[in-house]
Amino acid sequence: MKLFANRVSEIRPSMTVEVDVLAKRLAGEGRSIWDLGVGEPNFDTPMHIRSAAVDSIDKGLTRYTAPSGMQNFKEAVAEKLLRENELVYAPEQIVATSGAKHAVFNAIAAIVDVGDEVLIPTPYWCTYSELVRYCGGVPVFLECSKTDFRLKAQQISKAITLKTKAIILNSPCNPTGVAYKKAELESFAEVIVENDLYCIADEIYEHLIYTDEPLVSIATLPGMQDRTVVVNGFSKAYCMTGWRIGYLAAPISLAKEISKIQGQCTHHPSNISQYGAIAALEGPFDSVLEMRCEFSERMHRMCEFFETVKDIHFIKPEGAFYLFVDVSAYYGKETANGTQVSNSTEFCKALLDERGVVIVPGAAFGVDSCVRFSFTAAFPTISVAIPKFKDFVERMR
Repeated sequence: MKLFANRVSEIRPSMTVEVDVLAKRLAGEGRSIWDLGVGEPNFDTPMHIRSAAVDSIDKGLTRYTAPSGMQNFKEAVAEKLLRENELVYAPEQIVATSGAKHAVFNAIAAIVDVGDEVLIPTPYWCTYSELVRYCGGVPVFLECSKTDFRLKAQQISKAITLKTKAIILNSPCNPTGVAYKKAELESFAEVIVENDLYCIADEIYEHLIYTDEPLVSIATLPGMQDRTVVVNGFSKAYCMTGWRIGYLAAPISLAKEISKIQGQCTHHPSNISQYGAIAALEGPFDSVLEMRCEFSERMHRMCEFFETVKDIHFIKPEGAFYLFVDVSAYYGKETANGTQVSNSTEFCKALLDERGVVIVPGAAFGVDSCVRFSFTAAFPTISVAIPKFKDFVERMR
């Protein structure tokens, strides 16, 4: 008897989640682990957010609400989008979700039919392609330049077929840290509008920017708001990973379809998390700025150290909190313990086994020549892990 649906059998587990689970298990077993793999800030959720959530419990605000989320949550998001992004949305165009990942799933589920093609720039966050496959779509990968990991508008044009339905854009990008400039987004938007595509714009890292150039949402560009699903959440900037709260903003007709999907599966996310998120949007922004400053310092120090390691290549991140490092010069070599390394997965496994350092294989993001380092860990962890990495590669032969 066939036990499982094809749509489940055909998708792969999240490698980033698997790496995080492995690191936690090994640490729980007593091994010394230096984790630079997880994309989770090492800061506590700000107190005013926690207090708002506790207050909502004390007031008994724990009943069912509309599947798309509480009205006051959606109003707070709409006000945020106007204030910070110059985007005008009615609350009815906002859907509260159980994290930004859930928002991406909802958008794909509502847009993509069986056989539809979805353009995904490479490197990409591993979840995008698997959710497209799960919904019966076909991921079409657009390989970005390996010198700067930036997508070009011509690549979008060349990849479009009669089956192309949408494109997923992540800026700032996980895993590369690329943040697209307005002129680049304008060139993308021109192609997207001309070919009548949907755009899923994942902006979860919007507040984690390390350049002076302001971040622009592609939805603000001519013709784009009516075809764009803006995805965002609270996990990264507000250190609310375990709260599982995010949102999307979409054209009203699409938002209604997404609400219909949500009403039949998850219903609304936790009210408690929604009250915390409202406090995040309406409260002080100091904690975000302080964390961004800390991440910037960690990033620059890691870059300075990596510049002393021979035969690796990377670009300095403009946003998010990752370094995507090309280590392919070490493929075909043996580690000090005699382990043969021929790809990013073997490289990361050997580094973990021999040095206790956790990073993520680039294969998870569609680029096997690279590995991803996160600088969400505190300096004491980074200051031990990076020298261990350098010693690991310098002993390879």
